[in-house]
Amino acid sequence: MTEARETAPLRGRRIWLAGIGGAGMSAYAVIAKAWGADVSGWDKAKTPYLENVRAAGIAVEIAPEPTQPGAEWERYVSTAFANRIEGRPRADLLAEIVSLRKSIVVSGAHGKTTTTGMIAFTLDRLGLDPAFIVGGEIAQLGGNARAGSGWLVVEGDESDRSVAALRPEIAVLLNVDLDHHTTYASLAEVEQLFEEWLARVPKVVRVEELEPVDLPLELPGEHNRYNAAAALAALELAGIDRAAAEKAIVEYRGAGRRFELRGEVRGVRVFDDYGHHPVEVAATLVAARAEAGEGRLAVVFQPHLYSRTRYLAREFAAALAAADAVCVSEIYAAREEPVAGISGKLVVDALAEIRPGMPLAWTPTLEDAVRFLAGWVRAGDLVFTVGAGDVEKAGPMLLAALS
Repeated sequence: MTEARETAPLRGRRIWLAGIGGAGMSAYAVIAKAWGADVSGWDKAKTPYLENVRAAGIAVEIAPEPTQPGAEWERYVSTAFANRIEGRPRADLLAEIVSLRKSIVVSGAHGKTTTTGMIAFTLDRLGLDPAFIVGGEIAQLGGNARAGSGWLVVEGDESDRSVAALRPEIAVLLNVDLDHHTTYASLAEVEQLFEEWLARVPKVVRVEELEPVDLPLELPGEHNRYNAAAALAALELAGIDRAAAEKAIVEYRGAGRRFELRGEVRGVRVFDDYGHHPVEVAATLVAARAEAGEGRLAVVFQPHLYSRTRYLAREFAAALAAADAVCVSEIYAAREEPVAGISGKLVVDALAEIRPGMPLAWTPTLEDAVRFLAGWVRAGDLVFTVGAGDVEKAGPMLLAALS
């Protein structure tokens, strides 16, 4: 491969992305542009990720429906619009990107963004100029994507089976869980997908075979000690000195919406977290309880997807029972259509059975949740907004209400 091919392997290509404002597609756009392609795209609404896309000089159309590009453009469509817009699946573009560099792919049901960020951050701090595609904003790295000259570190997604198309040199499997009920019929089906994928990768890291690290991490929680163990194991397989990696990784402060402090007013601290599966919510609240100390812990929980809520309402309730007060909002539908009889109240009803008498509110809107908590919290309390939708809006609203 010539030097020109290495630095601009997509030169001469014209790539159009439907759903360019998503965490994944926005990252693919930035990488493809940096690697020489002419890139443009469409989304139906503005998202925070589009700031990085536009900063890279990429034209973006925001409209209810896209203006279809000419035949000279390669079309790639995000999972959210796969049934509406003609084009190749996003997995095809990501698989090509991964094939163009020495790559590390991190997958599993929980912890992908944190662990991918850890690896990319450590490589960056060691001066190894990584390229990376992460499913969240990494403030210390300046965004969710970069087209560096070193290892490419990628978050692999099992939600639409797209991870199966990736062929990295190193794979990290954090955990296996049934999180996407419209894609998989059983946990065994998820396990089969991962096993078949790992069989095609030269070097594999499985968290179940590791011990949690004993390092002074910036990120709280036992789950992050396992994430760090996976990151360090992958870095060792990439030829990185363990001691040097450990020295760097302890400075990593995490991705946006992962145990993120949003502010403090009158002694009440408000955090935001992306947890949207019972396992993730439970892990977050264990760490939150340790952070709260003698203070009380309140949660605003927004369920994500009708399918997930339908099957896991009681498991969500069991995880939320670790808090002292809980508000549950209506479901954030995302890519799904409403389902009759399925709402966030399923979680409320289950939690009322598990923790009778606890301060608990069915607050369909985030404004309802803010009103409830503004009258309940006191100095020393912690409030967590939890979910994968737009629940993060509740944090600033609560801080304003308490001011």
